[in-house]
Amino acid sequence: MSLARFTRADCETLDQQDSLSALRNQFSLPEGVVYLDGNSLGPLPVATPGRVARTLSEEWGKGLITSWNTAGWLDLPQQVGDKIARLIGAHPGEVVAADSTSINLYKTLSAALNIAADDPRRTAIVSERGNFPTDLYIAQSLCRDRGLALRLVERDELAVALRDDVAVLMLTHIDYRTGAMHDMAALSAQAHEAGILTVWDLAHSAGAVPVDLNVAGADFAVGCGYKYLNGGPGAPAFLWMNPRHADHIRQPLTGWWGHATPFAFTTDYIPAAGINGFQSGTPSILGLAALDCGLDTLLAAEAFGGMTALRQKSLALTSLFMTLVQERLQGHGFEIVTPTDEPLRGSQVSLSRADGAWAIMQALIERGVIGDFRAGDGGQQHDLLRFGFAPLYTSHADVWQAVDQLHQVMQSGQWREPRFAQRRAVT
Repeated sequence: MSLARFTRADCETLDQQDSLSALRNQFSLPEGVVYLDGNSLGPLPVATPGRVARTLSEEWGKGLITSWNTAGWLDLPQQVGDKIARLIGAHPGEVVAADSTSINLYKTLSAALNIAADDPRRTAIVSERGNFPTDLYIAQSLCRDRGLALRLVERDELAVALRDDVAVLMLTHIDYRTGAMHDMAALSAQAHEAGILTVWDLAHSAGAVPVDLNVAGADFAVGCGYKYLNGGPGAPAFLWMNPRHADHIRQPLTGWWGHATPFAFTTDYIPAAGINGFQSGTPSILGLAALDCGLDTLLAAEAFGGMTALRQKSLALTSLFMTLVQERLQGHGFEIVTPTDEPLRGSQVSLSRADGAWAIMQALIERGVIGDFRAGDGGQQHDLLRFGFAPLYTSHADVWQAVDQLHQVMQSGQWREPRFAQRRAVT
């Protein structure tokens, strides 16, 4: 069957043959909606409302403060972290779920800089110019406070930027705008050859593509819980540290939950061992309960081949989308900016357009196909329409429907209606 000749019926046949299709039933998806924005916010798992309600009414409502012991609240950051570890190539006890991605990045980047401080030559952080803004903001803050330099380079300049004055290479594994994916193992090896530590942001990787932090030789990693991990809006984030650093890390936010014995209430801070020392304040139990359910939706795929099987389906979905765009949207000004080479892309496809991207996406959303928009830089980078393909719940028929509706939006000129040009605060 040639992709160039795919019909809706062909896509429906592929869905019937898809061994992962039953996993879609784990989610509460609105009828008539094609949801292609799980790379920003995953959908609601069916199990989550009941789990959160039980945490509220039984554990909090009846157990009250005793639930820290009787309901296992005390260990929830580690238990949830161990589930995340299974998705990112970490071992049990190496990941903790806590705080937000930004806070965790501050903690891990600080810890990496503290290690590098033993060499006074190391006075710079290197990152990609197109890195996610919050990562750059955190790095800017640390550089300002420590008198360091933040050196931003283009993607193809990273290798030559790894000089002997660099302390840390800080990168997002998958580009949030284009979906382009770095070779984590190769870049980590290049950094280590130059005596540089690595900090990786897995916000668009965890639960979307296979990641093996230990095999890749990374030093630190962080990520969020509300995208492909389906933990809900503002879900707790996570962080990982390579065990080789466990005996000599110092992180800056030494709150009581990272203390070796928090309920001893001593005046001196003694860090907990390993990754637990990266905790700071009291964990969000409701958030962790919801994230726990989201992770279960991904771990259910282990019965069908786990992340390897999810990756295969993701590549099939993104390839199908790109092929249909090329076939049906010629002449409408779209350019696919996501790499067509499979090892170089994550689980999304981004379309660039010189004008009208916001309005086009709003018209598409009104038709029941939800993607999102990312603004360009006003220069060489045009605005983007982003589409995320989470293989847990996205079907081949969804891909067909999305391209078909986008084709209708463009053919009819519907996107030119003034109401679609009105901007909203959240894009």
